[in-house]
Amino acid sequence: MAGCAARRALTVGSRWWSRSLSGVRGPRPLCAASGAGAFSPAAATTTQRHLSSRNRAEGKVLETVGVFEVPKQNGKYETGQLFLHSVFGYRGVVLFPWQARLYDRDVASAAPEKAENPAGHGSKEVKGKTHTYYQVLIDARDCPHISQRSQTEAVTFLANHDDSRALYAIPGLDYVSHEDILPYTSTDQVPIQHELFERFLLYDQTKAPPFVARETLRAWQEKNHPWLELSDVHRETTENIRVTVIPFYMGMREAQNSHVYWWRYCIRLENLDSDVVQLRERHWRIFSLSGTLETVRGRGVVGREPVLSKEQPAFQYSSHVSLQASSGHMWGTFRFERPDGSHFDVRIPPFSLESNKDEKTPPSGLHW
Repeated sequence: MAGCAARRALTVGSRWWSRSLSGVRGPRPLCAASGAGAFSPAAATTTQRHLSSRNRAEGKVLETVGVFEVPKQNGKYETGQLFLHSVFGYRGVVLFPWQARLYDRDVASAAPEKAENPAGHGSKEVKGKTHTYYQVLIDARDCPHISQRSQTEAVTFLANHDDSRALYAIPGLDYVSHEDILPYTSTDQVPIQHELFERFLLYDQTKAPPFVARETLRAWQEKNHPWLELSDVHRETTENIRVTVIPFYMGMREAQNSHVYWWRYCIRLENLDSDVVQLRERHWRIFSLSGTLETVRGRGVVGREPVLSKEQPAFQYSSHVSLQASSGHMWGTFRFERPDGSHFDVRIPPFSLESNKDEKTPPSGLHW
């Protein structure tokens, strides 16, 4: 463990991760203390000369997990790439990439605002740019440590039976932006614990990375492409709180002699400042092509009122919406509270709900 004598601390949920700061530009060891106490993601940018016992369970020792690689500034990561999530700290493996269109309203903030329209508040002209995301598997050992900050069963599908509201999830499946990938290598032939890892990936020491796609992964990707596809990403920052929204079309169901269209949307909240804030309320406006405009207000999100701090700056969740029309728009605000009791509203970037994919039956299970 000499390689971990001087280290930069990272976190996997509430696990310690470390990398050598010996000054060598080559590969650096990645280490973990299983069962460690909670540790701040902010420490990922802070040099730690010693591992404090108060942040590590009694009797636990660091174990080598792998070796960090230099993150890619250009190009894409390949299927089988092992990584550490730079925000939520879990270990994972890349299954395949998605080329999304990122609509960043912060980039467009210098442009003059247009008049109010049904798609949202004071809409700006926002041009999308290509951005790479990845479909990934999350290591099951890390799921308990991140469950308070990121849902590990967020990728859901419509069940294929008469109950039009029934959903099912694939645990440990996620979407990760290119810049959130901290790549590493491992000599372990099964470095990620997930029930689909060995079904989807085959160890091949002659390849780099040494995990290649099995035919089952290629077949599963092709079969479920319409319901997995990530196409649009929307982002906006208000008072140093950045909101990222990714909508997914889930399919259509018939209910009471009418068509009901379903979407899933994933939202990530990030505190870019050092001040502690807490999410208190949500306020949604949902516009349907049928002409209806619905307002939804409530406490928190998914039953929680997360605190965003320097130590725990991000929270990610998924929810669902249904319309009796094939398309619509959503937008709104999150109300946050400061430590002094004052409140401020954070804009949710407007995003479209589109069902312009070929209508096929949504999956009722894992299709191979």
